[in-house]
Amino acid sequence: MIGRWRKKSEDAEVSSEPIVVEGYAKGAGGRARSRIRMTMLVFFTVYAVIGGRLVWLGNQELESTGPGPSRVTTSRPDIVDRNGEVLATDINTASLYAEPRRIVDADEALEKLLTVLPDLNIEQTYNRLKSNAGFIWLRRQLSPSQQQAIMQLGIPGIGFRTEKRRFYPGGPTAAHIVGLVNIDNKGIAGMEKFIDDQGLSDLQEAGLALPKDLEPVRLSIDLRVQHIVRDELEQAMERYKAIAAGAVVLNARTGEVLAMASVPDFDPNNPYNAHEKDRLNRMSAGVYEMGSTFKGFTVAMALDAGKANLNSRFDATRPIQIGRHTIRDFHGKNRVLTVPEVFIYSSNIGTARMAETVSIDHHREFFHRLGLLDRMDTELPEVARPTEPSVWKRIHQITISFGHGVATTPLQTAVAAAALVNGGKLIQPTFLPRTEDETAAVAKQVINPKTSDMMRYLYRQNVEVGSGKRAEVPGYFVGGKTGTAEKVVNGRYSSNKRFNAFVGAFPVNDPDYIVLAVLDEPQPEKPGVGATAGLNTTVMVGNIIRRSATLLGVKPDFGHESDALLVSSH
Repeated sequence: MIGRWRKKSEDAEVSSEPIVVEGYAKGAGGRARSRIRMTMLVFFTVYAVIGGRLVWLGNQELESTGPGPSRVTTSRPDIVDRNGEVLATDINTASLYAEPRRIVDADEALEKLLTVLPDLNIEQTYNRLKSNAGFIWLRRQLSPSQQQAIMQLGIPGIGFRTEKRRFYPGGPTAAHIVGLVNIDNKGIAGMEKFIDDQGLSDLQEAGLALPKDLEPVRLSIDLRVQHIVRDELEQAMERYKAIAAGAVVLNARTGEVLAMASVPDFDPNNPYNAHEKDRLNRMSAGVYEMGSTFKGFTVAMALDAGKANLNSRFDATRPIQIGRHTIRDFHGKNRVLTVPEVFIYSSNIGTARMAETVSIDHHREFFHRLGLLDRMDTELPEVARPTEPSVWKRIHQITISFGHGVATTPLQTAVAAAALVNGGKLIQPTFLPRTEDETAAVAKQVINPKTSDMMRYLYRQNVEVGSGKRAEVPGYFVGGKTGTAEKVVNGRYSSNKRFNAFVGAFPVNDPDYIVLAVLDEPQPEKPGVGATAGLNTTVMVGNIIRRSATLLGVKPDFGHESDALLVSSH
């Protein structure tokens, strides 16, 4: 028994060992499985990272060849006129793209697309569709009908994205002021570019240019007056067979531009010809010899310097000879002229005599003081820099006195004229609303108020009995000065190519507005008639005033104006 028991105990001990071994085996197997799981997890993690990286790289390729699905970065604020009328706004439009990797048959896809977009570049489009790119643009800013037609083609790998497109309800009406955007809705000209430069482009880059957060940008322009101005320019171009025309309506008290146009212009909704040289904004981006409009500045200079008064006389009996140059009058009186006569008869000789009452340095300084020879400071990017001789000599002083030998922009000529009649304050022009306090902060006193009184009188006299008669509008006391400048062709003045201008102010006894109109190379309206400024640009200014004065809030006065225009002659 004892033996058997021992045997069993031994057997039990022997049999008990496998139990221990089995538990150990189970523990080792669990650890092995854990290692397998960990290995698999590591592999999955690595592959997930690689896959995520590939997706990220794919998105980067997509973004590098086209915009992402969000277009908030290209939203722009509306541009409105001073009365809230919309000049520019954003609309949604569809743009066509392709994912070449998903294109099954590039030949078939291109063949179908050409039925709707026949002007696609066949070779270029085919090569792009056959490429391995993740994203390509095929056509930006489709019309709704084009989008519908392409959708019906059912081409795999072709899609649409909604983008913002700029829309200008007035078309070309205010094209040179409002400006342009490019295909990405970025401002590239006019006030559109100015808005970008003020920080909009930074907001767009940061993705913060949300439509709901963009307040409309209000301009100083009055769309009603702008329409009148452009309409008159188009009529004048046709009537006088000119190659171009321009005009501006300027608030003489604040410097606000109420209207400005230059034709030929362009339609910003389809600006295919915007960069053609004849569509230049001649009012601010072109410089011209402004002819006899400069006589007003020369006369004001002599009056302001105390070298003359309204009773002063200047000898215009004979031409002025300077070396090989002879200065003559267009319609010479061949006698001594008073200051009003020099102005009314537009005497080159008399004006030159007045210029010589001051030094050459004083003359140059005065014209710079009026802002005529410096680059204009305003919001519009398209502003040209005036030209002048590097060194002024006597011949320069004489010719510049009547508007030859220096070139400036018509807009700053209007600004300087405003200073002559508004009490003597030079106010840089603005295309944004400007308050009285803001005006006071930027205005510079450039001539004595008494000089301004005398210039208003002379301006009015010129319209009553001088070359500005055709600018007269009963009840509005128009005053102004004509200018007919021969253009330089191949280094010489051409007698049959002119640049005409008339700068007017109304009501001249207490001016609210300046209106300046120009014509480039006008022709006689009919045989036997001249083509000087007194026969055409005066008519243009008169028509603009007649049609816009009430819209500008200027009431006609048919009372006695002479009392308001009496000035001291001393």
